[in-house]
Amino acid sequence: MNLRFLTRQYEALTGMYVQAKLQFQAILDQVFPEYHGVFGDLYSKVSLRFLALHPTSKEVLEMSELEITNAIQSFTGRGKSVSWSLERAQVLVAAAKRNPFKETAFSSHLISMHLLIKLLLQYQDHLSTLNKSVDGLAEELLEYDLIQSIPGIGTKIAATILAEIGEIDRFDHAKKLVAFAGVDPSVFSSGKFVATQNKITKHGSRRLRTALYQAVRCGIRSNRNKKLRTYYDKKRAEGKLFKVAVIACVNKLIHWIFAILTTKEAFRLE
Repeated sequence: MNLRFLTRQYEALTGMYVQAKLQFQAILDQVFPEYHGVFGDLYSKVSLRFLALHPTSKEVLEMSELEITNAIQSFTGRGKSVSWSLERAQVLVAAAKRNPFKETAFSSHLISMHLLIKLLLQYQDHLSTLNKSVDGLAEELLEYDLIQSIPGIGTKIAATILAEIGEIDRFDHAKKLVAFAGVDPSVFSSGKFVATQNKITKHGSRRLRTALYQAVRCGIRSNRNKKLRTYYDKKRAEGKLFKVAVIACVNKLIHWIFAILTTKEAFRLE
């Protein structure tokens, strides 16, 4: 399997995981809405596994605090202390007491919840496996570490960028890579009149465009990438709208990436 195939598989599976989460939340809101926030991360394995066994506030209130603590602790393994499990048990009991539905009126809701929890846990396992495969393939590439020398580009974004670009030799100039990402300005012509519009073409790779946009947002946030932030501030000072300034930063980022991939040298902030 190549890197591009794996990253697209990961993206597709992530989309299905998100849809399952939305369906799950809709059911949970009709059974145990106060359960939100009990474990911090609603979709942690501890949270989902406990809810699979005790899906209603009625069942929770029929258990002693010790029973709830032991149940939670059994799902954490050695990851959490007993005191943490006890604290979660107390929060859970309080949530169960506040819950407007002591028991659901429709058994179909409980069946759906159980099936969705099972599906969510399966998605998490599959995504974890895919994630390791993507990282393993990407780490074999010299460019993987070089791309991450640009502040704002992490492992996932780096893998996506490399997967979508492929061999850099396909592009003999940075402008062609800009066009491939679909962030070059669109051109309108009529007779002898030619005008460059503010809108980008959005041709080429949507995945690459999205990854670059995320890298820019991450880079300019809190001055993480000072060089990019300075360029962004300059564009804003020129009166450019936020979106226009960000697209300008994406173009700048593409030129940096092109230089890194062609010279095989890491990015320098100075």
